[in-house]
Amino acid sequence: MLEDRTITTPSPTGWPDAYPEGYAVVDVETTGLARDDRIVSAAVYRLDARGEVEDHWYTLVNPERDPGPVWIHGLTSDVLEGAPLFAEVAEEFSRRLEGRVLVAHNAVFDWQMIAREYARAQRQAPVKQRLCTIVLSKELGLPLPNHKLETLAAHFGVVQQRAHHALDDARVLAEAFRPSLRAAAARGVRLPLHECRPLTEWQDRPSTPWIGRQGGGYRQPTTWRPARKRPACPYPNPGRFEDGKPLKQGMRVAFSGDTSTERDLLEDRAVEAGLHVSTSISRLTSLLVTNDPDSGTSKVLKARQFGTPVVDEAAFGQLLRDVEAADAGE
Repeated sequence: MLEDRTITTPSPTGWPDAYPEGYAVVDVETTGLARDDRIVSAAVYRLDARGEVEDHWYTLVNPERDPGPVWIHGLTSDVLEGAPLFAEVAEEFSRRLEGRVLVAHNAVFDWQMIAREYARAQRQAPVKQRLCTIVLSKELGLPLPNHKLETLAAHFGVVQQRAHHALDDARVLAEAFRPSLRAAAARGVRLPLHECRPLTEWQDRPSTPWIGRQGGGYRQPTTWRPARKRPACPYPNPGRFEDGKPLKQGMRVAFSGDTSTERDLLEDRAVEAGLHVSTSISRLTSLLVTNDPDSGTSKVLKARQFGTPVVDEAAFGQLLRDVEAADAGE
């Protein structure tokens, strides 16, 4: 649940008393975006109350399955075969997270992936709250053209060296979070903290070859993801999305603007859930996903014209967790 975002009173030292005592800036690279996907690498930068780096930690993780988008994270099955299982690094991971607010870029995704790995290991992550740097940048009104990590980094003059490498992404985010935190403190802005609830459900993909059993190499991208020319959605359009209700198979979903997750991966995940990904907006569009509803793009303008519901990327990610099946006989 999002806390109240009203102004908080700074202490006599100039730092708000209500601010957390420490942060764990986290980045994870994964085999994909679905419930049965796994972490392949993780990094944590521990920061003190004012955002100063205390230490950092990085580990590879054997996902016990195909590594997924190697062309993004660069981690092949050969590299990951000798890596520890998540259960073997869970204790050290916990030590890094204990008593701190988890900070991530699109924190909902990182938290869900971490929480599911802990659930598989029959443990619980020692995290009570998370903070999303996308949300914080909006709270601060930063003049960003989009909400990608590299854009936030460039705004604060942080140089990214290895995009999609967990350790470098965590470093970049830690360096960009520090000035964001200080700007919030200087203005007395209450931080947008969300409660982290442990997950008890997950899915596994037993038909996917496990690392260590593949006999060489990794699956090619064309076998991990569907071709860009997708088959027609097999379900009829049930109508528009309604706030407070789940997505339903067959709904037509369009995307506009930049996303923190690769657009192709988001679209693939929507298709896998049974949604129809549309490249344009019409009266039949069920939902528009955009991180900048005030951008004035043609899709946003048409969505306003047709009254199409609009949600941001983080909300869409949550909705994808529980897509309602199409009615029998449809």
